[in-house]
This record gives sequence, structure tokens and C-alpha cells, in this order.
Amino acid sequence: MEEALLKIVATINTYLTDYVLIILLIGTGILFTVRTRFVQVRCFGEGMKKVFGNMKLRGGKQAGGLSSFQALATAIAAQVGTGNIVGASGAILTGGPGAIFWMWIIAFLGMATIYAEAVLAQKTRVTDENGEVYGGPVYYIKKAFSGGFGKFMAVFFAVSAMLALGFMGSMVQSNSIAESCNTAFGIPTWVVGLIVAAISAFIFIGGISRIASVTEKIVPLMATLFLLGGLTVLVLNYKVIPQTFGMIFKYAFQPQAIIGGAVGIAIKTAISQGAKRGLFSNEAGMGSTPHAHAQANVKKPHDQGVVAMIGVFIDTFVVLTMTALVVISTLYANGSTAWMGVSKTNAMQAAVTAAFPESFGSFGNIFVAICLFFFAFSTILSWNFFGKINALYLFGKNKKVTTVIYSVIAIGFIFLGSVLKNDLVWELTDFFNYLMVIPNVIAIIALSALVAKEAKEAKKAKAEAKNEEVKETAEV
Repeated sequence: MEEALLKIVATINTYLTDYVLIILLIGTGILFTVRTRFVQVRCFGEGMKKVFGNMKLRGGKQAGGLSSFQALATAIAAQVGTGNIVGASGAILTGGPGAIFWMWIIAFLGMATIYAEAVLAQKTRVTDENGEVYGGPVYYIKKAFSGGFGKFMAVFFAVSAMLALGFMGSMVQSNSIAESCNTAFGIPTWVVGLIVAAISAFIFIGGISRIASVTEKIVPLMATLFLLGGLTVLVLNYKVIPQTFGMIFKYAFQPQAIIGGAVGIAIKTAISQGAKRGLFSNEAGMGSTPHAHAQANVKKPHDQGVVAMIGVFIDTFVVLTMTALVVISTLYANGSTAWMGVSKTNAMQAAVTAAFPESFGSFGNIFVAICLFFFAFSTILSWNFFGKINALYLFGKNKKVTTVIYSVIAIGFIFLGSVLKNDLVWELTDFFNYLMVIPNVIAIIALSALVAKEAKEAKKAKAEAKNEEVKETAEV
């Protein structure tokens, strides 16, 4: 039964990836890049200043919502997950090194898309009688479309998000943790599943404030740890780094030379793998991270929009690229054929049993297991929160009861993911992720004028502030 289900879901995913996802992600990214006048370029420096100029590892409990950095940390915790290690490795093995080039393209365009998502999440967020903040795609979907169609689209998204993030997505993360710990330490996967489920339950009880408190500390730590490990591998492989970058660009347009097949089919494979794993990695356009950005206490929506862009940059151009360079430099460069011995259906092997161990020896398995634990566990926390917002939207008349039932089911899925087959877990997660994309992208396109107006007003305000500063300086 599991094999039959895997085949059906994989077939559907192939059509969604090759024909629907690429058009939606690239088209939406181009639209917002043009309508915001390349906001990801113009406001990149502004976003970096807002992130690293206000970064605090102890942001404290907010009166309502989160600090801007806490919201970003919660979003990055969702973005920087197994997709950055396992997903990137799988994309390379299936689509060749050139798949990373297409991940970069998707991410560059995605920075404009996620700006739009964060701005709209801020503009449509609501606060209940207890001061709790709620926001995300369901709220701007209803703003985009009134009447029955808007309600249908919002419910469709909420159901997809609850399944994709709170349930199926958590299965992928716990599956990766269990597999890596079993490989590195020999711990039975079901034991790891119980431990992860228990820790998750404790944090879930504390609500968004506890989740934010954990993620704002874990995210900088886990990113630093992984980057240091990756840099160590690159230093050891320094002679092939130029060749590694060259392979990414070469095989983006000539993937058939390494993955075989006809030219057109090979290029489509490279692009689709980049799009599919790029979405799972940075989540721009998927509608997940707006739940976090809606929580940010900022002066205007634009402020969190530029902060959200930095999340995509860190996720793809820093962390994911590090994984790509490690894998390609150890398995492909200098004519290495080590990649041919790695199963394309089990991306975990690429990172765990090949790339890092190639440089670190037996410690490589331990290093990847530690990194995957941090990456995957932080993602479980964020995705659980995102899924809960949608569960409350669907069944929120009694919020306490809904939260308890949702959390119990989510914990069950976390454990279940640790013992299920890796391929099926990934395919199911991809399927529900794709379903989320469709209503989310349609809504932000419908509200693109609102986003463009926000970007224009922010640009005008910035110019006026600069002119005022020049005027004051001249008077002095």
C-alpha cells in the first residue's frame, strides 16, 4: 500500500512541479520584482541593517506579537530545515550541480515575493480581545476575494497549511532527525521520535512566546555551527572551489552531460529540481512564513517586508549554498564519480554518508546529525505554530480545545514521521506544500497594487528623510 501511494503522489507532484510550480514561482517573482522596482536590490542594505542592527538573542515577551527579530528568527527556523541539507543534496543528485543555479534564480525572485507576503500579512493581521495577534495568508486571501470564493480559497489554504506544516511537514523533519541519529549514533529511530515528540510537546505548551524565545537563540547558533563546518570542508577542498562554481553554472544549461537524457528533458529536470527544492528551502510564495512576519511589531509593513527578504537570502544564498559547495566539491569536482554511488532516491545519503564524511571521516556523520537536529527541530516548532493559526481559523470557536486537539495530533505525526519510509514522507510533504502555493500566489497577485503602493511610499519617505538630513546638514 505504501509503495502504491508513493507512486501516485510522486506522479501528481511531477506534473505540479514541471508545469504549475515553475510558472507560478518564477512568474510571481518577476511580477513583484518589477512592481516593487527591484525591492530586493534597492532595499537589501536596509534589510540587513534592520536585521543585524537590532539583533537580540533575548528579545523578551512582547505585549502582543513579537519583536521584528523574533518574527524573523521564527521564519528562518521554518526556512532553514532539512531542505538546506537533504533537499539541496537531493536536487543535486537528481538535477545535477546546475540545479543550484536555478535555486539561486528562484531565491532572487523569491525575495520580492516574500516581501509582498510579509507586507500583506502585516496589513491584514488582526488582534483578538486578549491581545493575541493573528495573521497570515487566510486573512489576505479574504481581503483579495470577497464572498464565497474568498471563503473557499481561505479554507482551502488553511486545510493545506495545517496538513503541510503542522502534520506532514513535521514528519519530514522528525524523519530526518531520526535517520541521521540512527546513522551517526545507532539509536533506534522510534526512540529518537519519542524524544523529539516529548521536547516538542513541552515547547508547544508555552505558545508562540516560548517558540520565539527558543528560535531566536537556536537560529544564530545552528547557522554559525553549520557554516563553520562547511567552511572547514571548503578550506580542505580549496583547490577545487573555482571548479565547483564552474560546474554549477555549466550544468545549469548542460545538465545532460552529467545526468544523461535529451537536452530539453535534462534542462527541465534541473530547473524543476531547483524550483521544487528551492520552494521547500526558502518557502517564498508558499505562504508559510507570513504567519511569523504578521506577528512583528513594526512601524510600517515595509519594515518587516525588507526583513523578510533577508530570511530568504540567509536561507538560500548562505546556508543552502554552503551545502551545495560541500557536496559538489567532494562528490563531483576533479572528475570524482563518488556521486554515482549515492542513491538518488535517498538524498540523506548525499549529506550523511558521502559529502561531510569525505572530509571529516567518521565525525562527518555526527556533525550532520547535530546540524540536522537543530535545523529540523527548529522547523518543527515554527511549522507547528503556523499550522495552529490555520487550525484556529478553521475550528477556533473554542481556542483552548482546538489548540489541545491540534497539538496532540501534531505530536503524533512527529513520532510517526520518525518510523515511516523517507521517500513517502517527502512526497506527501511536497504535495501539500504545492497545494498551499496555489491560493497564496493567486491572492498576492490580486493584491499586487497594494504591495507596489507600500514599496513606493517607503521609497518616497526614504528620499524625503534623506533630503531633510541634507538640508539640516547644510544649515549647520
